[in-house]
Amino acid sequence: MTKTISDVICPFCGTLCDDLVVTVSDDGTKLLDVENACAIGAEKFLHSQASDRVTRPRMLQEDGSAVEVSYDEAIEYTAQLLAKAKKPLMYGWSSTSCEAQSVGSEIAEQVGAIIDNTAAVCHGTTLVAVQNVGIPSCTLGEVKNRADRIIFWGCNPAHAHPRHMSRYSIFPRGYFTGKGHKNRKLIVVDPRTTDTSSLADIHLQVEQGADYELLQALRAAVRGQELTGDIIAGVPKAKVYESAELLKSGRFGVIFFGMGVTQSLGKDHNIDAAIMLTKDLNEYTKFSIIAMRGHYNVTGSGQVLGWQFGFPYSVDLSRGFARYNPGETGSIELLKRKEADAIMVLGSDPGAHFPIRCVREIANLPSVCIDPHITPTSEICKLHVPVAFVGVEVGGNCYRMDNVPIDSRKVVEPPEGMMTDEEFLRAVNTRITEIKAA
Repeated sequence: MTKTISDVICPFCGTLCDDLVVTVSDDGTKLLDVENACAIGAEKFLHSQASDRVTRPRMLQEDGSAVEVSYDEAIEYTAQLLAKAKKPLMYGWSSTSCEAQSVGSEIAEQVGAIIDNTAAVCHGTTLVAVQNVGIPSCTLGEVKNRADRIIFWGCNPAHAHPRHMSRYSIFPRGYFTGKGHKNRKLIVVDPRTTDTSSLADIHLQVEQGADYELLQALRAAVRGQELTGDIIAGVPKAKVYESAELLKSGRFGVIFFGMGVTQSLGKDHNIDAAIMLTKDLNEYTKFSIIAMRGHYNVTGSGQVLGWQFGFPYSVDLSRGFARYNPGETGSIELLKRKEADAIMVLGSDPGAHFPIRCVREIANLPSVCIDPHITPTSEICKLHVPVAFVGVEVGGNCYRMDNVPIDSRKVVEPPEGMMTDEEFLRAVNTRITEIKAA
């Protein structure tokens, strides 16, 4: 016998597709099938059933081998590590629930840690720009129902957010966009030809690192100002004017931007200019802008840190109060300066994405990796604590890329005896309180 669970949230990317249909065994212990998910989302669900999955904590030994330890031993090691450190770093938080993030914030405050999320290496510059100039945004539902002008700038949703275009931005038939793709015009800004750019009405093949120049040229063209030079940031001037007129002629437009803008030359100034372009376009029509967030709850991690401390990432609590200065209090800067004396990673993989200097520093520090998967980070940390998959084996609140909160749901039981990340963190927090009180 089997049972079917509908309206399931996909815990892969910031699109948080909420129309999945999951088939499980009648006793809820085995996941059998996933419908409506993209290939990556389906694999995330099915990976929970892998026969070689690690289900108990592992401690790294001096000779490089790993031995299994109990959850109680893992809790004690983690609590002692954080309680005794003078400046611990707690990094990640983007692939877990808001409930677990909230407990993590309590721990960080108690031990005087620097707590940081993956925005430090992706959309942190977006958050800085929003603090500088604000953001005229909207929901993905409004995009689906109203938007007839779409820009994808520095992102490739065909690969990174596989169902974004089919659910919200290009193909769906909305209330005021009844003809779907035929109702919309698409501009893609990318130095490369991609699967997304192959769908575009206009592909602006910007010169690498020249996004700021092109954004300012578009702003000038929208305002009817004269541009000098035949080629601007690698794009013919006539194409810039054509794009500006196309954007102004729509009823409702949206700029979606990704790491091709946030992490290229200019960084937060690029996003400043993109937001101001949105503001300029609102003089002629209705326009919004949305960041293409990657991890399914990276937006939520910024929200939770904002509730707790007033800052969305790179929060330094080592002085007993919250400080925020990206470029100084960020994870990479801290590791490069060798200021952290312990590190805990949850819901991220800095071992695969940080500069090699920082990865070496993580390997040298007392360290804990809390993650369902075996990753490059789990392989260099002294302790790996496997936990249940959020959105598959445990529910929890998550934030979509447009800042809409959505509750993910549990669809299958985790392996027997396995803790959730929230349960593990609560146990660690309780033990740290006991250590501090002793």
